[in-house]
Amino acid sequence: MEFNDLSAFVSVARAGGFRDAARISGVSASSLSIAVRRLESKLGLRLLNRTTRSVAPTEAGLRLIERLTPLFSEMEAALDVLNGFRDKPTGTLKLNVPSSAARIVLPAVVAPFLKAYPDIRVEVVVEDGFIDVLSIGCDAGIRYDERLEQDMIAVPIGPRVQRFATAAAPSYLDARGRPEHPRDLLAHACLRGQFAGGATPTWDFERDGEVVRLDPPGPLLVRPGAAVDLAVSTAVAGVGVIHLFEDMLRPHLDNGALEPILEPWWQHFSGPFLYYPGRRHLPAPLRAFVDFLKAGNTSGTPPL
Repeated sequence: MEFNDLSAFVSVARAGGFRDAARISGVSASSLSIAVRRLESKLGLRLLNRTTRSVAPTEAGLRLIERLTPLFSEMEAALDVLNGFRDKPTGTLKLNVPSSAARIVLPAVVAPFLKAYPDIRVEVVVEDGFIDVLSIGCDAGIRYDERLEQDMIAVPIGPRVQRFATAAAPSYLDARGRPEHPRDLLAHACLRGQFAGGATPTWDFERDGEVVRLDPPGPLLVRPGAAVDLAVSTAVAGVGVIHLFEDMLRPHLDNGALEPILEPWWQHFSGPFLYYPGRRHLPAPLRAFVDFLKAGNTSGTPPL
């Protein structure tokens, strides 16, 4: 059995399609398709269900992936040992992060890390739902502590304290009034967000031990990612109130396009963590990234 055919099958199954697998692996989609068909022909089994919209493993394909994944991991670990003979590690670091981390955390970390380790390639997969990072071929992820699994190793990354800010355009507040208590928002047009799974998070406020959770009405509902920019621009245009990471709203608060409201009620929460499975051998790119974070170094110089 050709190793390249097995590798092509795993790549396509993990990526959920031939085009995405081709982009990640650097092999053409047609070559991957030929390799998978050749593998299926040799095995006499269909391994992937293909439609015009998606590619998903069959039951036989899932069983094969389960057995191949630890073997591929061991092979990668064996080859990664050679990094110890280089002056600087090489390879790919694949991170699974929520859209908020891609916007707030990574810009201050990735650039100096890549300057310090020019032979490492960083791939970022933005995913707001909580998934098993290993199952999709990622080395590590970024999440907040309440969403971390117990058997994961967590390393602080980014700001250690964050806040949700509430704001609206001055023109909106002049027309609709300025809320004095969080419950006043129930009479306002609120621009809401929604998780990828469909749940709509409440707007939480806290002051002097009093916690207020609201599910306010609103004319706009967006899911994370690029749609957050739509919500912010809609707030700047004077349509309604927005409740979002302070870091995302800060430029608009500083230039006066948005006016902060209910600031004494803004809720603080701990910053995110880089997390990865607790295992004896870390791939060299991930080990370099963890050491870089622990050194608190974002100047572009590798830790000693």
